[in-house]
Amino acid sequence: MIYDKSLGGEGLLLSVEQMYQLDRLTIKSGISGETLMAAAGGGVARCISEKYGVGTAIILCGPGNNGGDGFVVACELQNQGWDVSVGLLGDRDALKGDAALMADKWQGTLMPLSEVTSCRPPDVVVDGLFGAGLARDIEGVAAAVIKTVNTWRCARIAIDIPSGINGDTGHVAGIAFQADMTVTFCRPKRGHVLLPGRCYSGQLRVVDIGIPERFIDRLTQSITLNNPTLWVGKYPWPMVMGHKYSRGHAVVVSGDEMHTGAARLAARAALRIGAGLVTVAAPSGAIVPLASQLSAVMIKSFVNQDEYELLLQDDRRNAWCVGPANGVTMQTKMRVLATLKSGHLCVLDADALTIFEESPDDLFAAIKQRENSGVVLTPHGGEFRRLFPDIAAQPIGKCEMAISAAAHSGAVVVFKGGDTVIAAPTGEAVIAANAPPALATAGSGDVLAGMITGLLAQGMEVFDAACAAVWLHGEAAKRFGPGLIAEDIEKQLPPLLRKLKN
Repeated sequence: MIYDKSLGGEGLLLSVEQMYQLDRLTIKSGISGETLMAAAGGGVARCISEKYGVGTAIILCGPGNNGGDGFVVACELQNQGWDVSVGLLGDRDALKGDAALMADKWQGTLMPLSEVTSCRPPDVVVDGLFGAGLARDIEGVAAAVIKTVNTWRCARIAIDIPSGINGDTGHVAGIAFQADMTVTFCRPKRGHVLLPGRCYSGQLRVVDIGIPERFIDRLTQSITLNNPTLWVGKYPWPMVMGHKYSRGHAVVVSGDEMHTGAARLAARAALRIGAGLVTVAAPSGAIVPLASQLSAVMIKSFVNQDEYELLLQDDRRNAWCVGPANGVTMQTKMRVLATLKSGHLCVLDADALTIFEESPDDLFAAIKQRENSGVVLTPHGGEFRRLFPDIAAQPIGKCEMAISAAAHSGAVVVFKGGDTVIAAPTGEAVIAANAPPALATAGSGDVLAGMITGLLAQGMEVFDAACAAVWLHGEAAKRFGPGLIAEDIEKQLPPLLRKLKN
């Protein structure tokens, strides 16, 4: 993704309605819709010419403002010496408003959209069919043309967002234009970074079309792209006067003797990210396999629930991670509830979530009974559906699901995936877009849970800790590259943290 930092507000992701609102406010302030459209189309043409020079182009224009932008692109490219043709969906006489004004300026080749499929592939195809607010599946001629041009060996450029991609959710409406580059306006949209929309957007360019910053500052709900500028100023860097006891004490609860790997991954990650002390609390039978693999991490055993609760009484052990390979058992459920009752900061992952599939309200009630939540839930898609079946069944996007789940549960929710969404009960949310496909490997989620726990132990605010850990998790995987396994992730943290600190 390329984002023009000179525009300010780095990382802000607009909803479709927010973009409409900005357009309305800008036009009301005296800047005409025609001026905005000219700036948008001109910006798209500029990005195309900068990347591809001069060549042949077919512009696909729809019946709305996205099509109007397309006519501007056609005129601009033709003026630069391109050989340009326009394929129009519908009748030219049916165009209205600014789109009709821009169409009237086009004096070149204009053909019905259906004829595009019989054309020779050009150097560049520009998609100006439908905008980000498309609310129905693409069918008929438009679908047939998109299907054809997606197979052409040429550069494919989308105006604002690829046609067929919902600007809020990233969902595909039947079929979608497969762009190599998308040129959007003012700020990226949520559908550019949520999956599968991100896979259709290609390289993302953002151009300024003249919307005043003061209008952007008025937006009430802010959803942003997860990036260090949001939380690096709150990162718990070691202090000269500090010591290991002031760096917090993280505890990871292990499974039985056959299931200790997840706890070891989480514990090492908590230690590597800076927790002063890390302990693995384990059933007595797991002590030997744990001790044979851990050095700087301490081990505490428990035989039963009473002994587990005795460990919780030490307030110095201030952040707990429960769930990785703990087993979907009543014992795990009892440990989760006891940990929540203790008031300690807490990350609940994997089995600690699945065990509440039949009684999620028990979990949420225990969270909400705490004075300060201090709880992070880290579900992947399957765990989310088990814990929040009613929310998962709604026809809404991942961002809205995570926000609703956080409000319902009272916890920070890290809804994992290639487009991880972190949401707080207050409605604050960020979307992470830096996770490489290599992170889809056994144990990577255990490492993430440990990283969040380690930051919580050091006193980082819960939402910020989740955002920082998710970003570092993705960057560590990118740094390692192909062949990544979970054990490699925490080893990439030292150079990343050095770079972050500097």
